[in-house]
Amino acid sequence: MSVIDQKRQDALQALQEENQRLKKINVALIERVEAGSAVNAAPYAAFEHSAALAEQVRERTEALSVAMAELRQTNQALKQANLSRSKFLAAVSHDLLQPLNAARLFTGALLDQVTEGDLELLAHSIHRSLQDVDSLLGTLVDMSRLDAGVIKPDISVFRLSDLLDNLATEFHQISEAEQRQFSYCSSSVVVSTDLVLLARILRNFLTNAVRYTPVGGRILLGSRRRGASVEIQVLDTGVGIAEDQLERIFEEFQRIKPEPGLQDRGLGLGLAIVDKIAGMLAHPVRVNSIAGRGSLFSVCLPLAEPDALPSLPSHQQGTDQQVIQGSRVWVLDNDPAICTAMYSLLTGWGCEVRTALRVTELQHCFASEPEGPALLIADYHLDGEESGLEAVKRLQSQYGSQAAVLMITANHTNVLRQHVRGLGYRMLNKPVKPLKLKVTLAHLLRQALTPGQG
Repeated sequence: MSVIDQKRQDALQALQEENQRLKKINVALIERVEAGSAVNAAPYAAFEHSAALAEQVRERTEALSVAMAELRQTNQALKQANLSRSKFLAAVSHDLLQPLNAARLFTGALLDQVTEGDLELLAHSIHRSLQDVDSLLGTLVDMSRLDAGVIKPDISVFRLSDLLDNLATEFHQISEAEQRQFSYCSSSVVVSTDLVLLARILRNFLTNAVRYTPVGGRILLGSRRRGASVEIQVLDTGVGIAEDQLERIFEEFQRIKPEPGLQDRGLGLGLAIVDKIAGMLAHPVRVNSIAGRGSLFSVCLPLAEPDALPSLPSHQQGTDQQVIQGSRVWVLDNDPAICTAMYSLLTGWGCEVRTALRVTELQHCFASEPEGPALLIADYHLDGEESGLEAVKRLQSQYGSQAAVLMITANHTNVLRQHVRGLGYRMLNKPVKPLKLKVTLAHLLRQALTPGQG
């Protein structure tokens, strides 16, 4: 609620209270007049006073009606604004994230194939530019969704290493490309929180550490136990933050001025998003910094008992690449660019890949390959009224397919995520990061290879 709306609400409440008070006084005086017991035996004077009070009540009632009408107009305007915001988010999710998703996949395939020379430098430049676009667009969408109140925590119990190991792999590559030194200390603790939202907090910390650390500087991702909690820390030897700026950095559009040679490619919204998410999860955020020497950003979250962990697959042999190599993967997406990009990326990893724009094409594939795929990747939004989930269900029931399923979507709602999880599938949001895709595919294939695991 805006400041103006709050003032209107306060004024409305004050008018209502005064109106009730005047009505009580008016009733009391009229009763005294009728009983003939007014002060100084002057019933007419009391009656005149009562009439004046009645006029005040009428005036206050009219003012109250005007205030209520204005409040209704404000509420209607807010509803329209929220509707417009929802339409904007839907348009961003589909119209902008779709081509960006294809571009990220194409770049991932290109980086896997070029290893030297000017072409490699060009590929890395394209990759970094797309990362910047992805980060900026994702930041704007996240802030809009947080302001609209559409993000709700989805609490689960998991090993902290499941998240930190993936982040470490991702930012080791990013730091290496940016000529920074990256170190990581793993953790075996079990925590209880929203994995996706916690990842956003830590990814913002790590992105800022890379952004504001000069070439050759050091970045460390680690954690410390604090009683019944664990504090996840990101340390860097970057430019640091002046003491009088520490509180302001969590405000929207506040950015640290980079030193010469450092590019500030952010919007100044990353830490504002961190502040909102941390408040939503009730996870305290801490920052210590010395200008010119570096910074420490951390978030503290509750530990959970290992017994609370869901049943996990025990078959963990081989690297991700070894698990993926030679696996049969089918892709269903109504965007030809996505199909082409997925084919290039997955075949580069050694997968046997089939792509289809329509579910009928995959139905024909079962005629020649009745065993079906080991893994099925489907886009949630397909042509027509059928969703990716409905298409997968039809394929599995019709052909008895037991393939692992990965759903790709621009829909970030917890309702869909929980629904997909309840079906035993996994879900990734667009734009899909190639490294995250590879880790997820390996995880799903390991599950499929483990007896008794779905």
